[in-house]
Amino acid sequence: MANPRDWIAVAALPGLGPVSIRRLTEQGWPADRILSSSDTELQQLGLHLAARQAVQQAQIEQGPCAQAWHETQDWLTRYTDAKLLTLDSPDYPVLLKQCSDAPPVLFVRGNPDALHMPQLALVGSRQASRAGVTHAHAFAHALAQHGFVITSGLALGIDSAAHEAAVRQQKPTVAVFGTGIDRIYPRRNQHLAEAILAHGGAWVSELLPGADAHASHFPKRNRIISGLSLGVLVVEAAVRSGSLITARQAMQQGRAVFALPGHIHNPMSRGCHQLIREGATLTETEQDIVAELGALLGFIAERSEQTEVTSSVSTENLSEAEIKLLRHIDFSETDLDSLVCLSGLSAAELIPLLMRLELKGVIEQSPNGYSRTK
Repeated sequence: MANPRDWIAVAALPGLGPVSIRRLTEQGWPADRILSSSDTELQQLGLHLAARQAVQQAQIEQGPCAQAWHETQDWLTRYTDAKLLTLDSPDYPVLLKQCSDAPPVLFVRGNPDALHMPQLALVGSRQASRAGVTHAHAFAHALAQHGFVITSGLALGIDSAAHEAAVRQQKPTVAVFGTGIDRIYPRRNQHLAEAILAHGGAWVSELLPGADAHASHFPKRNRIISGLSLGVLVVEAAVRSGSLITARQAMQQGRAVFALPGHIHNPMSRGCHQLIREGATLTETEQDIVAELGALLGFIAERSEQTEVTSSVSTENLSEAEIKLLRHIDFSETDLDSLVCLSGLSAAELIPLLMRLELKGVIEQSPNGYSRTK
């Protein structure tokens, strides 16, 4: 096993990505050999000038490679739960290591054992609807009960709902960062990120400490989310979105992909519908996932005694008047005038009922009317 310092140095070489590092390693050029090579040898390997110059600087403990190691050392000594995993480490996650573009180094905080548990990635839109957030929370809750570690990207919307569902059960969940591991992004998820560590979960990043959020970082992060996981569930996503990138990367990695169908007029459902057309499993309950992946958890998938996630609504907390009104509200928007005609009630009678249904999370209001959330 190579010195972690050498792995950090090679990972910091400009113009040399994970695929090239993996290829060189498999061809007999591990990190320490690259760093001790002459400029002629590096030219023969095809390294660009900037990378060759960085190697020369590293040999006298200067330049970007030396700086990267100093930053890593500072981070490792700052936190008692900080850990550095290199590609040749026995602690490196097995599923991720199988990917051709596996990160040469992983920075981890929290419980590293969570990375070796069966993981299910749950991703979706940052601008998720209330229904989408509800579904994400419910699926994450049910899947965590089945033994999956929920893995996501700590973003707003679907990601946050998935992590929160695991945290509320005090179950481990893995957050993969698109920043350095010492930068919480977005900042408003600071409390959630801390709760993940408090309940046996982990933070993961391939970026050096101090790296800020950048658009190019997030597609790279997404391949780690899918690479760590047995499968990926997409809850809500636009046709052009990071969630679809994650799903397609999962397909390339040989992972199972699941997609939640939605209303045909919801733009956040179109990405899921596109994935289903491309071969993703149409998913209505957590049993659709357990049936396919349950055997990989170490047991035969059987119908859970837990309550399934369904689109039906419990009427226990609804009055008779609320139940009657709900029959006239669809998952597509229904305006107030239409509800007056359908229900036979006046606008003055409808407004209090609608407000109560909204407070109970059964419907949501939009500029064009009301729609069911579940």
